[in-house]
Amino acid sequence: MTSLVSLPAVERLPYDIARIRRDFPILKREFDSGARLVYLDNAATSQRPVQVLAELTRFYRDHNANIHRGVHTLSVEATDLYEKARAKVARFIGAADPREIVFTRNTTESINLVAHGWARKFLKPGDEVVISEIEHHSNIVPWQMLRDERGITLKYIPMLPDGTLDMEAALTTITERTRLVAVTAMSNALGTIVPLDLIVARAKAVGAFVLVDGAQSVPHLPVDVQALGIDFLAFSGHKMLAPFGIGVLWGRLPVLESMDPFLGGGDMILTVSMARSTWAEVPAKFEAGTPNVGDAVALGAAVDYLSALGMDAVREHEREITDYALRRLADVPGVSIFGVPDADQRGGVISFDLEGVHPHDIGQVLDTKGVAIRTGHHCAQPVMLALNVPATARASFYIYNTTDEVDALASGLEEVGRFFGRK
Repeated sequence: MTSLVSLPAVERLPYDIARIRRDFPILKREFDSGARLVYLDNAATSQRPVQVLAELTRFYRDHNANIHRGVHTLSVEATDLYEKARAKVARFIGAADPREIVFTRNTTESINLVAHGWARKFLKPGDEVVISEIEHHSNIVPWQMLRDERGITLKYIPMLPDGTLDMEAALTTITERTRLVAVTAMSNALGTIVPLDLIVARAKAVGAFVLVDGAQSVPHLPVDVQALGIDFLAFSGHKMLAPFGIGVLWGRLPVLESMDPFLGGGDMILTVSMARSTWAEVPAKFEAGTPNVGDAVALGAAVDYLSALGMDAVREHEREITDYALRRLADVPGVSIFGVPDADQRGGVISFDLEGVHPHDIGQVLDTKGVAIRTGHHCAQPVMLALNVPATARASFYIYNTTDEVDALASGLEEVGRFFGRK
């Protein structure tokens, strides 16, 4: 693997929303109706700036080759770019060593890697895994499968009516038999910011490992894995300005070294004979086959972009937009907002309904106005069951959204109400 040098700090830029929006050509798109795109589905996926698109094109135009295999110039260049992207990601989340960064396809694969490579190796019947009621399906289904296969006990921290976790229940749910706590840092359905410090403290008090689903937090909040004191962090590139198909699992190096491989094949081996095989060192042990080199390089460019803005500035911008949206939507007749009313306790995600109108109808009418939101259960059906609703409409914000776009959402909802007969 190519040796890495330390990378210089990225110069922070002033948060200029007009300049930022110029970096996203898709935001200028106009539809046949004459409406201009108002993109409020960022919890599903973000848009990509020209800097990331250019880096992706540059890789395939100038450096395209397979990595870790060749001694020719293109292979060496591609390997260097891939490993520099790994180092950028490590620095972005405060990892102690770039080797702690494993490239995957997405958050889902990262969590499954932990379930297969760590949990299947170390957990036995009766051991407890604790999740929460506000998890994305990606952090529920793998543990249910493990429960059914291995006989572990799966428990969950319940959600309170305001969308926060019942932290008193958490203290009794996490017990001396708990081996792993797997919890989101931010709910994708409600935007709830989870008090990880309290959960981690309780987990460590009983000797449990902690996996954090950072799909919604890493793109939006400052993250330092060493300060958090966790063992695993999973997140996706496509929610933080990078292309689809590239994700990250961070794990503490000794933990990763103790795990079994997830997939077998090329590049994850040290030796192969017809009798047996031995494994490469971390992280290669978990990156079988030809990896997604171009998209990893583009993820590095996305990290550069966010680092230049500063994640504190990103969080503050989204907090201001969310606070404005909470107040603005509360004035729309018939709208009910789910979750905590305080923007300090939630990320840039607002789930809501409009009395008498199905969320899918809300989404379709808003689309005629150019306003893109998400409707459905958001891969969080337990949240919908707890709220006693089949689905919600969800608006989610990112670095390029403005209060004018929130106004467009509110005006669109007023029109939805009139269309369906609300006065």
